[in-house]
Amino acid sequence: MGGIEQTVDQLPSAEARFAPNPQLTGKNGGYTLNLHQLARTGVVLLGRLTGVDGYVITLAADLQENLDKADQASEDFKKQIDEFVRRTGMNVLDPEPDAFDEVRSDASEHAPDVLDLRRADITTVIWATGYGFDFSFVHFPVFDNYGYPIQQRGVTPFPGLYFLGMNLLYNRKSGILFGVGEDAAHIAADIEQRQFAV
Repeated sequence: MGGIEQTVDQLPSAEARFAPNPQLTGKNGGYTLNLHQLARTGVVLLGRLTGVDGYVITLAADLQENLDKADQASEDFKKQIDEFVRRTGMNVLDPEPDAFDEVRSDASEHAPDVLDLRRADITTVIWATGYGFDFSFVHFPVFDNYGYPIQQRGVTPFPGLYFLGMNLLYNRKSGILFGVGEDAAHIAADIEQRQFAV
């Protein structure tokens, strides 16, 4: 479908760079992987963490909102696939019914706003918060209002200052092994060109 080739200038807004990537799996021929399925298999879904006091954590009442956003993203993605199949005239089998596709969990109805980790017998917490930017060592005016480098495929207006390996630096695959090499080659060519120009 070309989604992985989507470039930054094709995004609906600059903020879209920070949207989460979809949860996908091709294991065992592919199957639904979503938050409702996780809830039905015993995973306790919670709202966003808003505070910690000793062993007690407080949580936002935003789980249903997050589930709704995830459901909408899933529906939008399925529509994109259907449209691609129609547009290209691909001959594909109708998808098999997915047992989890229409069944939503009731996880948000049971989500607590306070959780005592000790009482819940939770002895391990793994902070999987993703990555944040820390460019405090870069002392050039090279960042936009979101703290993202102003650049063209990693090349900044400042000679010798480059960025590489960031999500949506140039396209959707810029931040993964599958695509970072193409951006690295572009930067290497720029470096080489500048050396010969001196």
